[in-house]
Amino acid sequence: MTKEGFKRKLVAILSADVKGYSRLMREDESATIRTLTTYRAAMTNLIQQYSGRVVDATGDNLLAEFSSVVDAVNCAVEIQRELAERNVRLHSERRMEFRIGVNLGDVVEEGERIYGDGVNLAARIEGLAEGGDICISGTVYDQVKHKLGLEYEYLGEQEVKNIKEPVRVYRVLSFPGAAAHRVMQARKALERKWRKTTHRVIQARKALERKWRKTALALAVALVLVLAAVVLWSLYVRSTPSPLGGAPVEKMAYPLPENPSIAVLPFINMSGDPGQEYLSDGITEELITALSKIPDLFVIARNSTFTYKGKSVKVQQIGQDLGVQYVLEGSLRKIGDRIRIMTQLIDSATGRHLWAERYDRDLKDIFGLQDEIAMKILTALQIRLTEGEQARMLAKGTDNLDAYLKFLQGREYVYRLDKDANVLGRQICEELIALEPGFAGPYVVLALSHIIDAWYGSSTSPAESLTKAMELAQKAVGLDDSLAAAHGILSFVFTMKREHQKAIAEGERAVVLNPNGADAYVYLAMAFTFGGRPEEAIPLFEKAIRLNPIPPIGYFLQLAIAYRETRQYEDSIAAYKKVLHRSPNNLFAYIGLAGTYSLLDREKEARAAAKEVLRINPKFSLEYFAKTLPYKNQVDKEFLIDALRKAGL
Repeated sequence: MTKEGFKRKLVAILSADVKGYSRLMREDESATIRTLTTYRAAMTNLIQQYSGRVVDATGDNLLAEFSSVVDAVNCAVEIQRELAERNVRLHSERRMEFRIGVNLGDVVEEGERIYGDGVNLAARIEGLAEGGDICISGTVYDQVKHKLGLEYEYLGEQEVKNIKEPVRVYRVLSFPGAAAHRVMQARKALERKWRKTTHRVIQARKALERKWRKTALALAVALVLVLAAVVLWSLYVRSTPSPLGGAPVEKMAYPLPENPSIAVLPFINMSGDPGQEYLSDGITEELITALSKIPDLFVIARNSTFTYKGKSVKVQQIGQDLGVQYVLEGSLRKIGDRIRIMTQLIDSATGRHLWAERYDRDLKDIFGLQDEIAMKILTALQIRLTEGEQARMLAKGTDNLDAYLKFLQGREYVYRLDKDANVLGRQICEELIALEPGFAGPYVVLALSHIIDAWYGSSTSPAESLTKAMELAQKAVGLDDSLAAAHGILSFVFTMKREHQKAIAEGERAVVLNPNGADAYVYLAMAFTFGGRPEEAIPLFEKAIRLNPIPPIGYFLQLAIAYRETRQYEDSIAAYKKVLHRSPNNLFAYIGLAGTYSLLDREKEARAAAKEVLRINPKFSLEYFAKTLPYKNQVDKEFLIDALRKAGL
């Protein structure tokens, strides 16, 4: 205690603020406040997960304390990963990047507040960071340098304001699960890192394969090395969630997230050999890491779930303690040269088993076994929690885990209906086709990216874009005529080319091939909407959303059009607002709102939406947009164009 009665303590301090906050506020005050509130809530949640406490959060600043410096740095890493993923979804001018500084120092505690040089130094170190960066003091570096598997850049001894002595400062360069800088800026660096890591893993495989028979330890190390490689590719995994229920909200220790939430319990070592504990723990940890890279899946951190290791606790209690809908548990048993892994997904509210699988394999190829198990678990969870049977169908054509995860990332980018993300998605699919030319899925997504180019006006020649889309769709059908997604995208191309009967035929073919595929119903519904039969489209859209309850935003965009064409204007507006809730700068949603409000004679709201259209795309051309609309009946197109012109476009 100090003479004044205040308490002193040694803590890790995390200080964060927003780069360019004044500019963001000046350009759009309300949007900035909304984003800041959302991001701060996400940061607070992560801080609590890592046993930290938010001390202060005023303006664009946030200050937190941790009893563990390792937890503080881990939390900073996860914050930057989470915010980088969220920023990719925003327009480049509206992205909010935080600078983070972490220091270990002595502080004075007064009530809920902390003071002292330790706090001041954390703030000064934060000021040395770029947007999206983490900088740490020398005292922090000394504590974590060999514990977290991170890379650091020494910035030298820095003179900082109000601190007498120069301070050693380090920048965190890379960390598992994200780039040190913004995801968009670091893509090339990640690819270089992947190639380097792949080389190391291959060399490690060769060495470990010679040794694995000698000891169980060598087997465990081999598995963890390969899992590390899987984690790097798991950066690319994206998916769209679909909640299936969960523990009662009133019994939750924490608010239940909007997205599907899951806790992976430590796999139980059933081998009767304590030496195998390392192997079962390693599988658990890497599965948590892989799942945590699915941005729309809320995954409880390893530190929390491992508190249940060795304890007999009901799944319902775990769900309530951690605030999650689902629990994944498993066990591992090694007998001689065979391994058995059991996994099961459980509803935490009822204890009901939703999915279970057993893997019995020979250990001749532990690396192939790991890839197979990881891909099956990830695909099964995606099927159960997100997109239904179409997730399994789209995996056809490859048994390469790396290729499948990369495909999921490319598809998610394209599904955002954003010009910048569309370019990234197309690049990923082109690279994947070069590596896996017999995998039909990437051709489907690449075709969609060219259709989006034509629709957005980002193509130099819309006609050429549609031609390219047609070639890719036909290639996908040629590779796998039983793939519903291939016929679905072909239906979309025919719709855009105004060959409506062919579009309907291909859409119907997609539904027959996969009657549980949400996308198939959407493609057929679009063919009906623009083919002059919107009243037949609405039940199909509703069926698709029932199969995929939180779908890609394109579902709601197209449903909104069908509602508008059937004069259900309020329903149309509601659907467009669902798009904007998840994609605040979606051009098509604002175009649709401008037209729909105009048709309702709500001039003020129509003009406000039109203003947003021009903010997002100052070069928006109503003439060009009219050319992209594939209506069969010219009167339907003119009806919308007149409404948009009335709205001020």
